[in-house]
Order: sequence, then structure tokens, then C-alpha cells
Amino acid sequence: FSKILTTRSGTRRHERHEKLVAVQDIVAKLWRLCAILRKDGITYQQYVTELTYLLFLKMMQEKGQDGEVIPGKYRWKELIKLEGKPKLDHYRDLLANIGTESKSRTVTAIFENANTFIREPKNLDALTTAIDELHWFTDERDSFGDLYEGLLQKNAEETKRGAGQYFTPRPLINVMTRLMQPKAGEVIQDPAAGTGGFLIAADSYIRAATDDYFDLDSSVQEFQTKRAYQGMENVPGVYRLLLMNLQLHGVGADKVELDSTLSPSGARMEQSDLILTNPPFGPAGGKPTRDDFTETHSVSSYQLPFVEHCIRSLKPGGRAAIIVPDNVLFEDGRGQALRRMMMNWCDLHTILRLPTGIFYAQGVKTNVIFLTRGK
Repeated sequence: FSKILTTRSGTRRHERHEKLVAVQDIVAKLWRLCAILRKDGITYQQYVTELTYLLFLKMMQEKGQDGEVIPGKYRWKELIKLEGKPKLDHYRDLLANIGTESKSRTVTAIFENANTFIREPKNLDALTTAIDELHWFTDERDSFGDLYEGLLQKNAEETKRGAGQYFTPRPLINVMTRLMQPKAGEVIQDPAAGTGGFLIAADSYIRAATDDYFDLDSSVQEFQTKRAYQGMENVPGVYRLLLMNLQLHGVGADKVELDSTLSPSGARMEQSDLILTNPPFGPAGGKPTRDDFTETHSVSSYQLPFVEHCIRSLKPGGRAAIIVPDNVLFEDGRGQALRRMMMNWCDLHTILRLPTGIFYAQGVKTNVIFLTRGK
């Protein structure tokens, strides 16, 4: 019996390895196409956005869901039929109208104010042909998600300056998630959602512990798919990537909004059992506009107000893991007042010092603070 288990375990590891290698190969092929589009004046960020539109259309066809959410004339099979200028013209029309003609909230949000950066018809031909000819894992739910995350990581590597604001390295996300042990039935929040890495990792952790939700009763399954995850992202371009990433990983986005956590909208977020987040660092361009902040209401930077939000947004007994810069731990003035609040309201039980240069500029010292809200 133990030999059978060992063999099965080894087979699963081998299958996971093969899948990872295949996904990495697809990512490399798609990224090489970026060299073509760079000649068209397209940046890395624009390229990933362009791929978001095209991959979404292709993914919906592969999963047999395009008939549910995409108007007939805008489906992948119609786009791929065309060539040259007619294809580019049709693609522009698609981007301009699919969001208003679809009844899907996700499609509307992903394609809101969408436009193409491609000017040369031959470049669109090359891109759609390459996507259409790739080997897709139609049987496995996460393959598109793994592929898309690989592209986001490539973009972060190529544009590392500022990329840490919306892409946290997957190994750090995974270790924070494993330490916090998210559970089915919990409200899980990321108030600075970026491209959704923490919400996706929490969902993956719960799926692994519940046989992909099959161990849960129907009411908890419905909660997990519709109400478990909430977040905010205030950059429209990143919000588009966030919704795409959640969609590809099968994570419910009903409570993930385009808005500022430091505005009154942040105060209306549901009290959470668990917060996992990497808030932006640096100047915020203005003070928070919330009237419930007592310690950081006059601070014109992101990091201190986001920590106050996390403290206030936890349920009694709720827990959080937050990536912060050093000044949250050592700054005088408002920083000291925030720490006093944190110690009075919470059990700040662990501080993890991170190596410099993981995702912010070299020399920026960052930490993960782990805390539990008092009852």
C-alpha cells in the first residue's frame, strides 16, 4: 500500500513538473512576441494589457464559456478568421463595444475603456496566430491562470522600478499564506489588491484543504465563490489585470472593487477574518479622506494609513500579515501613535525582516508584520 501511495505521489509530482515546464515554455514564446510589438512602440505594460484582451477571448473559447458572456461577433473564432487590416478594424470595434454589449460584469470591467496599442495589422496577425497555435491545457483549471501569472511576473522583472506596487513575488505570497492558514467560511481581504496574488493564494490554499470545495456543504461553497474574497485596487489598468487574474483562477470577484481604500469606500469594506496585503509605499499625493482614521488622518503617504485600515478592518480575533517599510516600525510622530494603537488593539506577535531588493528599489528595507486583533 505504501508503495502505491509513493508511486502516486511521485506521478503527481512528475505531472506538476511537466505542467510547470509547459506553462513556462508558453510564457517564453508569448514574451518573445513582445520584441515584435516593441517595434510598434508598445511598452511591456501595454503588451501585457493587450495579451489580457486576446487571452481572455481565447480562454473563453477553450473553456466553452464564450457563448455565455461574449456577443457572437466578438468571439475568438470570428477574430481569428480575418487577416490584415480587416482584422485590426474588427479588433478595434470589438474593444470599443464588447464591454457595453456583454451582460457579464467581469467582461464589462475588463474591457472598460479598452483600446489597442497595435498600429500594424501584421503584428496583430502574428499575435493572434501565435496564441491560436499554442498547446492549451483545456482540462486543467489553473493552466490559464499559471500562464497569466507568468506573464505578470515577466512584466514585473522587465519593469522592476515601481512593479512592486502591484506584483508581489509568489514565494513570499505563498509563505505568508501558509503561515496564516486561511479557512473556508472566512472573509479574506486585500485592501491593496494589485493583480490579486494574495486572494488567489488564499483560495488555492482553501481548495487544497477541501478537495476543491467538494468537502464543504452547499452554503459554504456558495460563500466561497461569491462572498469570501474582498479587495480594492485604485489603478484602472491594474484593476483590469486583477479581474483577469481572478477570472483565470476561478476566484469570485463580486466584492473586488475599483476604488481607493483610503477614501470613504474603504471604511465600508466588510470586517474581515484575515487580511493579506502588500500596500503601496511612499507619497500618496494627499491625505486620507476617511473620517474614521484617528492616528493617520493627516499623513500624506500610503504605508501608515493602510496599516490603520488593516487594524480597523479586522474582526475581533481576526489576523493579518502586512508588508511594510521600516518607517512603520521606527518613525516618530504619527508612526509612534500608530504603533501605540497597534499594540493596544492587537497582538503584534511576529516581525519578519525581508532581504532588500525583493520587489522595491535596492536599499528599501521591508518587513512583514503578523498581528491578531484583540477580542
